[in-house]
Amino acid sequence: MDFLDFEKPIVELEKQIDDLRHNLSEEHVDVEIDDEIKRLEKKCEELTKKIFNNLSEWQIAQLARHPLRPKSLEVIKSISEDFQELHGDRMYADDSSIITGIGKVKDLPVMIIAQEKGVSTKEKMHRNFGMTKPEGYRKAMRIMKLAEKFSIPIITIIDTPGAYPGIGAEERGQSEAIARNLFTLASLKVPIINLVIGEGGSGGALAIGMGDELIMLQYSIYSVISPEACSSILWRNPDETEAAADAMGISPSRLRQLGLVDIIIEEPLGGFHKNPKETFLQIRGHLTESLITLKNKNIDDLLLDRRKRFKAIGQFNEI
Repeated sequence: MDFLDFEKPIVELEKQIDDLRHNLSEEHVDVEIDDEIKRLEKKCEELTKKIFNNLSEWQIAQLARHPLRPKSLEVIKSISEDFQELHGDRMYADDSSIITGIGKVKDLPVMIIAQEKGVSTKEKMHRNFGMTKPEGYRKAMRIMKLAEKFSIPIITIIDTPGAYPGIGAEERGQSEAIARNLFTLASLKVPIINLVIGEGGSGGALAIGMGDELIMLQYSIYSVISPEACSSILWRNPDETEAAADAMGISPSRLRQLGLVDIIIEEPLGGFHKNPKETFLQIRGHLTESLITLKNKNIDDLLLDRRKRFKAIGQFNEI
């Protein structure tokens, strides 16, 4: 299926419009059919606005995972010229769920680290559905240090349900690899921009998600755990996903209230997949502005602000 449950009324209207257009193209021009198409198009637009202006946290989570939503590789190709991929962690293997390399965004050199879920079934298997193993995080860390060596800003693109939980990954030090990345990112002497384009799940996302600025697309999510897993743990019932999503507040608007998100990029009506080119341009524009701002900042001030930023997250009482 290429649409979600709450999109069904919109899809039904779009099908009616397509059927009428088909009849109009096959026969002579009919003014009544043409008027009916215009009426249905207006009704469809109004319905879409009504639905998308009142989305729940769970519905936003579903949109973040939409089967037609563009993935990281498409974003990289659209925002970066001359991107050259770099492979391997120089220790164990090359994890295909993490894409790393060097490129340019409007003539500004950048190092890109991105999580890729894949599009086709074969590619999804190859990319492990965006679930990264320790060697992927170690590849990312190698690229981070390379960026620091040559004073190149880093852009990380986040889109993962979480780190891979398999036995082999645990044996090879999954938690250590994630912790090591966080430790490295905290003191890396280059600007770091984090971009969430879809699903930012758990420590798997945070391992490349610590930086100086967090940008999220309007219908993306960022959370410590998936709504399904949260439902199973807290309610002992996998059917409480909607309540779990609402309780966690995983959407950009809710996260901005906590001071976690710097920029929210508005998506086209209906979501990213409805007009990718428009969204690509917005992403490119915001990244360029952020890169210029952060590059002009003194490195010591940059590191100080980065640490202050993460120390300020959360609420606590001193005893």
